[in-house]
Amino acid sequence: GYRKEQVADKLAQSLGWDEERTQRFLSLGETIQTPYDLLEGFYFPDTYLIPTDEDGEKVLKRFINRFNEQFDPLYEELRAQNIKYDTAVRLASIIQREAAGKADMPLIAGVLWNRLLIDMKLEVDATLQYMRGDEGDGWWAPIDVAIKKTDSPYNTYKYEGLPPGPISNPGLDALKAVLAPEETDCLFYLHAPDRSIHCSVTYEGHLENIETHLR
Repeated sequence: GYRKEQVADKLAQSLGWDEERTQRFLSLGETIQTPYDLLEGFYFPDTYLIPTDEDGEKVLKRFINRFNEQFDPLYEELRAQNIKYDTAVRLASIIQREAAGKADMPLIAGVLWNRLLIDMKLEVDATLQYMRGDEGDGWWAPIDVAIKKTDSPYNTYKYEGLPPGPISNPGLDALKAVLAPEETDCLFYLHAPDRSIHCSVTYEGHLENIETHLR
């Protein structure tokens, strides 16, 4: 669920990069020629053995190659379901950020697909967190009401459909959840403090879940 800046910070800590090398790594997604936009989504989360003197471009290509290795076996099912690869990655990136764990992912995928298929706004806080960035309280600090009015294509409270790009770098479980969502009539969900997930078909049911599990 890391975004690219978090990936860069992790690499800087592990490989001893200074600020210049870290910023150079962050700019590589705009310069490496690939069939897709590398600004986010393709830094595949895994365990890597990386020489400490390896330059950022080689590190990024490791991530891309690993993404391709993991994603390529899913292409046949993507074609069978008529899902574009960029749709899959964008949706998986939201599922990754929204889930409390991999067990939640199929249900969240089912709810989000339900919303997309009826042109209902996703209204996902994680997209607003990505839009806002880190203002001193961390990348994933809570959202306030005011930011929901911000005019941005990443504001899923304002615009229907998926954001224009991934909001994190999803793992294989999130990608698989896009292709195998849980069948559900739910359109709403929330996580209780104990990280259990509760969904509802109606907004009224969602309000009841808020009263029961969050207040």
